[in-house]
Amino acid sequence: MRAALPLLLSALLSWPVLATAAQKVTVPVDVGVGPAVFMFFGPVFEDQALHTGLKLSVDAVLDKEWLRKNQRVIPSRYRKQAKKVEEIRISPSIFIPDSLIISPKYRDTGMYGVTFKPLGLGLPLSSSPVRFTVGAGLVLTYAYIFSDTLADTHFLRPGAEVGADLEFQLSKSFLISVGWESTFYVPQELGGLGLPDTLGDGIFHVGQAYLQFHFRFPYSTRL
Repeated sequence: MRAALPLLLSALLSWPVLATAAQKVTVPVDVGVGPAVFMFFGPVFEDQALHTGLKLSVDAVLDKEWLRKNQRVIPSRYRKQAKKVEEIRISPSIFIPDSLIISPKYRDTGMYGVTFKPLGLGLPLSSSPVRFTVGAGLVLTYAYIFSDTLADTHFLRPGAEVGADLEFQLSKSFLISVGWESTFYVPQELGGLGLPDTLGDGIFHVGQAYLQFHFRFPYSTRL
């Protein structure tokens, strides 16, 4: 993660709004982790409704305070525009998982998997200390589903995700968030990689409820 952050900041500060000569900057980095519950609607949900896992996030956070204190890295002609920005959050790598499915079989069905979100956009409707955000993104999920009652399945599909997140800032370095995401995938049949005969016979909608604990720390680099 630390190796990727200078590349992230270099890319960010090379945008027309923030381009400038190389100099030392310190950026807050937000690392979030917490439990998640997944619901694979359709036959899997009917067999076993809930599956467990983790919700993950790593973001560089450029808030209004950071932009105000770092006016020197913003070209003078863009500083007025920068003052209107409440917050920018960018993940340093598309290879950091968005979530992990870790759900051993406790009834008839278990699964293990991972979801990546290469593209995501969020719209904050309120700001700290209580921040409510709606968002959308594109995801890619792989999950191995093994069952005593359903056909074993290697689920591999791209999808589109929409969701909402409510974040509580308890201090500068510690936050808690709760949220829900619904992801709609290209439908996949159980036991194979093809399309199901009918939508209700396969996997096409996965819901995720989560609780995340966020830890923030400063990261300094010379750009």
